[in-house]
Amino acid sequence: MKKTLFAFSIITMFIISSLFSCKNKSEENQVIKPEIVIEEYQKTFDSTMVTSFFKNHPLFQQYEADVKKLYQKHNFHYVWFDKKGINEFANLLYDKTNNLEDEGVANNVPYKTKLDSIHNNLNGNSKPNIETELLHSSLYFFYVTNVYHGLDSEKSKEAEWYIPRKQQSYISYLDSLLSNPSLINKEDKNLFSQYFLLKKALKKYRKIEKQGGWNSITIDTAVTSYKIGDSATAIAQIRERLFISDDIKSDSKSAIYDKELSKGVLHYKLRRGYLSNSTISKELIRDLNIPISERIKTIMINMERCRWVSSDIPKSKELIAINIPSFQLSYFKNQEVVLRSKVVVGKTMNKTVIFSAPMKYIVFSPYWNIPASIKKNEILPGIAKNPNYLAEHNMEWNGNSIRQKPGPKNSLGLIKFLFPNSNDIYLHDTPSKGLFERETRAFSHGCIRVAKPKELAMEILKDNPEWTPEKIDSAMHKGKETWYTLKEKIPVYIGYFTAWVDNDGTINFYNDIYKRDELLANLLFKQ
Repeated sequence: MKKTLFAFSIITMFIISSLFSCKNKSEENQVIKPEIVIEEYQKTFDSTMVTSFFKNHPLFQQYEADVKKLYQKHNFHYVWFDKKGINEFANLLYDKTNNLEDEGVANNVPYKTKLDSIHNNLNGNSKPNIETELLHSSLYFFYVTNVYHGLDSEKSKEAEWYIPRKQQSYISYLDSLLSNPSLINKEDKNLFSQYFLLKKALKKYRKIEKQGGWNSITIDTAVTSYKIGDSATAIAQIRERLFISDDIKSDSKSAIYDKELSKGVLHYKLRRGYLSNSTISKELIRDLNIPISERIKTIMINMERCRWVSSDIPKSKELIAINIPSFQLSYFKNQEVVLRSKVVVGKTMNKTVIFSAPMKYIVFSPYWNIPASIKKNEILPGIAKNPNYLAEHNMEWNGNSIRQKPGPKNSLGLIKFLFPNSNDIYLHDTPSKGLFERETRAFSHGCIRVAKPKELAMEILKDNPEWTPEKIDSAMHKGKETWYTLKEKIPVYIGYFTAWVDNDGTINFYNDIYKRDELLANLLFKQ
C-alpha cells in the first residue's frame, strides 16, 4: 500500500512538473507551486506533533492555526528541509528575522537562542527534525505577520484607522517563496510602495543616530527670532543641524545667518509643512531639537500604517487621497498626480475620521443641512439670543431641520463632493479662504474643506464634454442646488501619515495633530 501511494505521488509530481514546464519563461518566477518537488520533502511526520510543539513553545501559540493549515495543505510533509538539510529559504528567513530592525519592527524574535544554535551548526542539522521544522514554520508566520500584516485589524481600529484591510494568504505565499526565495526581497510584492521609501529613510536616520545624531541648539530667551544677517552661536548650531539632516549640502561653521543657510531653513520648513519664510523662531528651534530617536520612532509608526494599506490601492485608475496631518489632497489618475490642494480638516474636538469610500456625486450650489449637534449647540442658542439669526445667516427651517441656502456665504461654499458614509464626511468649498494660508489647518467640524474645489471638479469632469469649465462655473454660481452623478465612482482615501517620503527620497514630518501616533506607539512599543 505504501509503495502504491509513493508511486502515485511520484506520478502526480511528474504531471504537475510537466504542466508547469509549459509555462512561458517570463512567468516562471510568478508560479506558485502546489507541492515542492524534492525527494526529502516526501518524508512526513505525525500530525499530533504540531499540538505538542505549541504546548512546549507558547510564545508561538498565536500561529498554531496557521501552521496546522500549512501542513494540512502539504499532507504533513517537511517543507524546510531538502537533500542537503535545512533549505535555502530557511536560512534566508533566519537572516531576515535577525534584521527585523531594518523593517521598523521592535518585537524580539521568540526562541532566538534555539534558532541561533540550529543555524550555527548547519552541518549537524542535515536530517529532518520536527522541532527545527516547526520552529521555522512558526518563525515564518511571525515574520510575515510583523513585516507584512502588522497589528491585527481590531488593534488598528484602536489607533482610529477604519480603512478596510486586504486579507492575504501567507500559506500560498510560502509556496512561492520556497520555490523562489529571492521573491522575499522584491519590493512590490506585498506592501504599499511608501513602506520601502520609509524603510530607506529609517536606514539613513539610524546611521545618523549611530554617528551621534544631532546636538541640541541653544535657545536664547532674550532673542525672539533670527533673520538673515543676524549673528549668534545658535546660528552655527542650526547650520550644523541642517547639514546633518541634508537640508543644506555643506557646513561652513559660520555663525552669521546667510542666504545659504536660509535655503536650508526653507527646505526644512517645506518638509515640515510650515509656512515658507526664512525667519528662525524659537518654535522652529524647539522643533529642530526633537531628538533623532523620536524621528526614528515616527518613521517606524508610519511604516506600521503602511502595512495596513493594500498595495493595490495606488494602482487604481483614479484615486483621491487626503493626508490629515499634512493638510493636503492629492488626486491621482493612472498613478500620476494631476492635482494637489491644501485642505482644512476637523479640529481636535471634531476629528476627521480615517476611512475610505467611493465618491458618487458632485453637488453645485449646495444647501448646507445643519447637523443635529451644530443645531443644538450653536444655531438654537443663536436663535434664542437673536430672533433674526436665521435670516442673517441665510438659513431656513426645512421641516424640523435647519439648512443654509445656496450662495457665496454658504458654509459649504459653491460646491461639494459626496462619498456617502456613516461618518457624514465629505469634501467641500468654503467662503473662509484665509484659513488655507494658516500653518495648522484643523478648523472644521470633521468635513474637509478644499482650497481648489473648482479645479477638482474640472479635473473630475475633464473627459465629459458636457461639463465645460464655463458650465461648471455657472452651476457653482447658479444659486440653485444641482446634483451630478459621476459615471464612474472615484475611491477616496482619508489617511493619517506623520512621516511621508517623496519619490526623490526627501522625508517629510508632520505634526501629530490628533495624537494618533501616541495611540499607535502604545500598541507597538508596549514591550
